[in-house]
Amino acid sequence: MSQYYNAKRTRNIFDPDSRASFNLSRSKIDLFMECPKCFYMDRRLGVGRPPGYPFNLNSAVDTLLKKEFDWHRARGSKHPLMEAYKIDAVPFKHEKMNEWRENFKGVRALHKATNLVITGAVDDVWVNPQGELIVVDYKSTAKESEVNIDAPWQIGYKRQMEVYQWLLRQNGFKVANTGYFVYANGRTDRKAFDGKLEFDVTVLPYTGSADWIEGALTDIKKCLMGEEVPLSGKDCDFCAYRVAARAFD
Repeated sequence: MSQYYNAKRTRNIFDPDSRASFNLSRSKIDLFMECPKCFYMDRRLGVGRPPGYPFNLNSAVDTLLKKEFDWHRARGSKHPLMEAYKIDAVPFKHEKMNEWRENFKGVRALHKATNLVITGAVDDVWVNPQGELIVVDYKSTAKESEVNIDAPWQIGYKRQMEVYQWLLRQNGFKVANTGYFVYANGRTDRKAFDGKLEFDVTVLPYTGSADWIEGALTDIKKCLMGEEVPLSGKDCDFCAYRVAARAFD
């Protein structure tokens, strides 16, 4: 594990004395919402949470879905899932589509009030006949029950979509309030593996609201400028582990 993780880094740390804008990814906004203490330690002190291992199967599903939708994007046609779910839209064709999808680039916008540059890498964008962009996020799992976005921990999924919607609006686009989660669920009811994994794919609508983002960015800037480490999030497992581990030092 040590080859993947250094306890303290020296880059991408917020300097309260600097006048330069500071890049803040969508995932770090979510980290702040989950636990201000972990966020402060990461972005201000350079001590991040231990990283998880990559979900390579999930990444493979994302890649294949992108290839499918890109085929229709090039032709200006509807994907069969759009037909099945009666979604009047086609994949959006734009010169920056690949950049918008790329980690560490993504869709970018300067929030002038805080001098924070917000970034987020989208999975896909569709467009309806009214010219409204539709944010689409791919998810994958493997469980016996039907997929949904109703679990308390999935609030992060919803915030993710809302930040993407906000970013596109900041870039001058007209954006639909309703986006979609294209959710692939690996089937476990087959008699054998036979070298392949089959998926049921469901499209779940979600109507987002970006009303919380302005306040969150203001709170984030205040947090970064502070000289004291803030309190932990109420349900932060990482902070709870740190407290418990100290008992054995």
